Amino acid sequence: MSTGQSRSGGALLVEVLRALDVDAAFGVVSVHNLPLVDALTHQLRWVPTRGEAAAVNAADGYARVRGTPGCAVTSTGTGAANAAGALVEALTAGTPVMHVTGQIPSEYLGRGRGVIHETRDQLGMLLACSVSAATIEADAQSDFAAAVHRLGRHPQGPVSLEWPIDRQYSEPGLFEPDVDGAVPCMPGSPSMGRAADAAPDHAAASDGWGTPDLPGPDDDALDRAAELIAAAERPLVWAGGGAVAASTQLDNLLRLTGAGLFTSNAGRGVLPETDDRVIGNFAASASGAELLTQADLLISVGTHFRSNETRSYRLAVPPVHIQIDIDPAAVGRVYPADIGVVGDAGVVVDAIGQRLAGRAAVAQSAWSAAITAARDQCREQLRRDIGPYSKICDIMASVLSDGAPRVRDITIPNSSWGNRLLPIIDPATNVVPRGGGIGQAVGMSIGTAVARPTEPTMVMVGDGGLAPQLGELATLAQENLPVTVVVFDDGGYGVLRNTQDQHLGRRSGVDLLTPDLASVATAFDMGYSDALTPDDFARAFEAAMNTGSPQLIRVDCEALGPMPVPFVPPVEMPAADR
Repeated sequence: MSTGQSRSGGALLVEVLRALDVDAAFGVVSVHNLPLVDALTHQLRWVPTRGEAAAVNAADGYARVRGTPGCAVTSTGTGAANAAGALVEALTAGTPVMHVTGQIPSEYLGRGRGVIHETRDQLGMLLACSVSAATIEADAQSDFAAAVHRLGRHPQGPVSLEWPIDRQYSEPGLFEPDVDGAVPCMPGSPSMGRAADAAPDHAAASDGWGTPDLPGPDDDALDRAAELIAAAERPLVWAGGGAVAASTQLDNLLRLTGAGLFTSNAGRGVLPETDDRVIGNFAASASGAELLTQADLLISVGTHFRSNETRSYRLAVPPVHIQIDIDPAAVGRVYPADIGVVGDAGVVVDAIGQRLAGRAAVAQSAWSAAITAARDQCREQLRRDIGPYSKICDIMASVLSDGAPRVRDITIPNSSWGNRLLPIIDPATNVVPRGGGIGQAVGMSIGTAVARPTEPTMVMVGDGGLAPQLGELATLAQENLPVTVVVFDDGGYGVLRNTQDQHLGRRSGVDLLTPDLASVATAFDMGYSDALTPDDFARAFEAAMNTGSPQLIRVDCEALGPMPVPFVPPVEMPAADR
């Protein structure tokens, strides 16, 4: 294997990423990806994460905030396996991540000789957690062209390529994209405008290359949908991640119909949550559920009604349901749909709006008042339930700009109020593990900070969720990223602790030793503050977000006090013996 300056596969990867408008890659260096890391370091930006899972999480966060694909580079075998959980998260969220992993020399593939880093059926493992996976053959340009094409198709998600090390060192041809300069993108892409991610709970794509190969929506279905909507007196819209590209069209639909807007967690920010028409991610709350029973029509757009947002599918919805989704299989899968319209969310909602534009508007004053009341009641009840944490939420909201990424791990503060009460204005700032796995937010924050360097990133994480990616604090420090990590320290897995207390009456595996976070911050050369009261937090948070460097704030949950209503996740628990 030559170590000279001849052109290698690394140069080809750089060309591919530049064609995708990607300016950074994340990963861990290895003997099985040396040519790639060398080229990325000297020709693009290489961000060395401390683990492969964080590399994919970072590429995922980068893609969600920047609006282009992300790129993660990992090693072979164990290294690729370390990335699997983060790939599952990107798959769940529908994030276009190009994952390039090494592979042993091609002459030994499948022969079981015990070559270093060799594993059985690495490609099968990658296929299980990616929308597609392939082994790069001699014609690497064609393999990358196919991967680039797949990144932009429905359903979106990670695309994995394993690259035998001998082929990485071979001199490849030039990468010549045949997409007229267009690239697959996420909501808010600087290269193609606001395009939506298409995946579970994601249902639209942009105009141009990167759209699904779908015909236009059925005119008859559009006509029947418009007729039902025009006849409705109390309509509601439920928008998921697939609707975030259709904000203008949805705004017009609400104006024409007087409808209120629920969102899934993935759909937050489709319209600014400061808008009085936006009830938000509160459908399963008492006031939200009551409003749904009062409505006579529901228009769902790009949401798949996930279990934790529908009371495990037992939430009642209005008697008439019009479902809009890019995936034909999604129509009627959870709730029966009277009319299903398959297509791009923006195109479909715009077409319905055009059909409604010439009709006389139905008087909606009483319904508008009911929507506003439900919106207020949801938030007021949640504030009562979380007690002192409502002040923490308000402090965050007052300091964070509309464009500052709000990266949130799966922890009690996020699950109880971060996913609902903390306002989202720009959907690209709504970065949270969609699959519900803890321990991914710090890695995601690396990518969001690289993607949006002029805005400070805020991370909400628990002490339990911080532990799996504790080493990534070194990445934040080395790259000097403007990330403030807010650790809610309750001494363990609080969500599961509450679940066990309510359902089992005893605790198992939930109490953890938390390291001295002040010493941790010192070790990683990060600024540090302890917050025992909301006033402590206000001072620390504002100062940290203005430093432009990595900061760590520990919120002492015991000192702050318990929530008046302990948060228990909305999951099914069979009857258990105590």
